[in-house]
Amino acid sequence: MTRAILLNDSDNVATLIDDGSSGDNCVLQGEGTGTVKLAKDIPFGHKIAVKDVDNGGEIIKYGQVIGLATEAIPTGQHAHVHNIESRRGRGDQSA
Repeated sequence: MTRAILLNDSDNVATLIDDGSSGDNCVLQGEGTGTVKLAKDIPFGHKIAVKDVDNGGEIIKYGQVIGLATEAIPTGQHAHVHNIESRRGRGDQSA
């Protein structure tokens, strides 16, 4: 079983606590529950979209904006540096 932690009800990404394979139903645990079907293989510790995120949309984790999507990220897709521009820990951007 593939599992992911949803840290806040308002989050649109969750963090995998198991390696996930394409087509797996990933069980959400934590502040939210449910399942998300993985669109591709995603390694442990990486994020998945639990809601559709539009290109330029905010990536929300911990109930806070941590970045912006650089492309549309459908539910179940890998959400990582290839499609997110970070907003945390940058002196040139407000969080």
